[in-house]
Amino acid sequence: MRRQFKSDLSNPNPAKGSNSYACKIRLLIEICCALIALICSPALADYPDKPIKIIVPYPPGGTTDLLIRLVAPKLSERLQQPFVIENKAGAGGVLGSQIAAKSPPDGYTLVFASVASHAIIPAIQRPPPYDPLKDFTPLSLLAITPNVFIVNANSPIKSMEDLIALAKNKPGQLSFGSTSLGGSPHMSGELLKNMAKINLLHVPYKGGSPMMMDLLGGQVSLGVDNLPSSIQYIRSGKIRALAVTTSKRWPTAQDTPTMSESGVPGYESSAWFGLFAPANTPKHVIDVLQKNIQELFKSAEIERLYLDQGAIAVGNSPEEFSKFIDSEMKKWSKVVNENGLKIDQ
Repeated sequence: MRRQFKSDLSNPNPAKGSNSYACKIRLLIEICCALIALICSPALADYPDKPIKIIVPYPPGGTTDLLIRLVAPKLSERLQQPFVIENKAGAGGVLGSQIAAKSPPDGYTLVFASVASHAIIPAIQRPPPYDPLKDFTPLSLLAITPNVFIVNANSPIKSMEDLIALAKNKPGQLSFGSTSLGGSPHMSGELLKNMAKINLLHVPYKGGSPMMMDLLGGQVSLGVDNLPSSIQYIRSGKIRALAVTTSKRWPTAQDTPTMSESGVPGYESSAWFGLFAPANTPKHVIDVLQKNIQELFKSAEIERLYLDQGAIAVGNSPEEFSKFIDSEMKKWSKVVNENGLKIDQ
């Protein structure tokens, strides 16, 4: 066949087998075009070759925004492309997460999400806005941090014991602000209500910054926030930390007792933050991102940067992160069901 094909191509007078000759020429052209398309295919192009967008589904100034902005310049250095942060706040993290899920799965749009958007909201909202594991490709868990119960520095409430006693004397008259409806600070407050058997009025805000402004202004009695977005206010003396929500005292807040030490034995809750790509993102893209994330998170610099903000750096694998998300979804689904919480879409 090869000999005949060569002979036909070299034939100066192909009139006799013109149809066969034309078919073979077309076949040759098609093969060349296919090879060119394969070589130029985006799937085989070097990744990344343009800026990468990271959607933060919360307002600027909150913990999620703060933590990814510490890491993005470092990833830019490693991958030689800008990492552009876009805040797409709304619906407790749902809006930005939905935008990311519907983006092309090419590795150029990622979302830095939280326990709220990817473990609590899918359990509390009916119908669920998305499936955290089926509609996204988990890349890596980047950070874990406690929530913290805080009051204005001028508040007469000096401790969690004071708060519980006052709430029992004035049921429903004390309010607690949280960073969003269905977020981990909100759930931490609900857990306190159940375990301490007190009645607090929940006031949800659109992010940590507006909640903090109202707490400083005295519009709410109590705030619940992620430690990183409130730690500077605590250090400056503008607000008072009553207790952290983790089972042990936090390394950067050793003077702040745990909830168990403050009259609520067995209390434990924490917030986490991780990076996701849209579902069906090519494996070679995931591998590039995850390799650089893991190497970056082995550095003492990232550990120090995160710890200084009240968070612990993690940087695990997609497989480890997926298992972690699955366990968190089960945990918070149980809490939601036991407390009869729901958000109607």
